[in-house]
Amino acid sequence: MEIRKASKEDIKGVSRVYVDSWRNTYRGLVPNDYLDTLSYEEAEKKWIDFLSNENEPFIYIAINDAGKVIGFASGKSIDEKNFDGELYSLYLLQESRGLGIGRQLVSVIAKHFKEKVIYSMMVWVMKQNKPGLGFYERMGGKEYIHRTSMFGGAIVEDVAYGWKDISELCIE
Repeated sequence: MEIRKASKEDIKGVSRVYVDSWRNTYRGLVPNDYLDTLSYEEAEKKWIDFLSNENEPFIYIAINDAGKVIGFASGKSIDEKNFDGELYSLYLLQESRGLGIGRQLVSVIAKHFKEKVIYSMMVWVMKQNKPGLGFYERMGGKEYIHRTSMFGGAIVEDVAYGWKDISELCIE
């Protein structure tokens, strides 16, 4: 497996992981109609737009030995009073979970931030996504604030986890 910074040519793979992961992870947490309308084409537009943002966004991808994108994480700088960076997303294909890839991707995001002189980071997680909450707690994230989001007409509660010092996330 290889982890590297994504280029625009990788967006098709990123979009496939994004849509497939949403359909697996959030089934039962958001309306099925919403999940069923997700498309790879719309996701491609979303991630191209994300990379065109002014907040220095970036994406790192995990690629298996066959050259297929099996997961990714993205980040961007933010103007938030307690944190300077945001782990914007972390998605893995179902068969790639539990192998340490998520931990490696979070570490690469933290290292990228440190190179940009960003030493704190937060991430938003759907409160009903118990595996996601557990993952960030095991990574040392501390619950910070809550918000609500809307997906397909359903209101979901989100929890932010934060790290005041991301050095602990930088594994070798």
